[in-house]
Amino acid sequence: MILYVNGVKHDLSVDPDLELLTVLRNNLGLTGTKYGCGEGACGACTVLINGHATRSCITSIGSVGGKAITTIEGLEKNGSLHKIQMAFLAIDAFQCSFCASGMIMSAVSLLDSNPVPSEDAIIKAMNGNICRCGTYPYIVKAIHSVSKS
Repeated sequence: MILYVNGVKHDLSVDPDLELLTVLRNNLGLTGTKYGCGEGACGACTVLINGHATRSCITSIGSVGGKAITTIEGLEKNGSLHKIQMAFLAIDAFQCSFCASGMIMSAVSLLDSNPVPSEDAIIKAMNGNICRCGTYPYIVKAIHSVSKS
């Protein structure tokens, strides 16, 4: 199976029913994407598939062959973090950071489709990404700060 992850082509011999999250972490060593609930409800495993936020724990590897997959590791370019990563750091949006990669990937997907979302649009787009530390106001503020720039 051919996978395109973070702009790199990978030819893998894996069961097509395996979850994308498992392949990313165990076969490709991309551990920034986290296992949270295993049911697609918490958002910790969010990656981009052709630019759309997708829960990798419930996405079979067979369904993403040939599609562009972007993980948190793929946002960095030439040693520079993505603008949303920088905003989350500047606003100190996280405490434990377990949800960080999923939150950031959902935010990137939102801002790519809606560069200047309202606060309601941000909240709606981030619904389903759970932060157990409860830093939601800072997360919204970080996303809003990037949308204004």
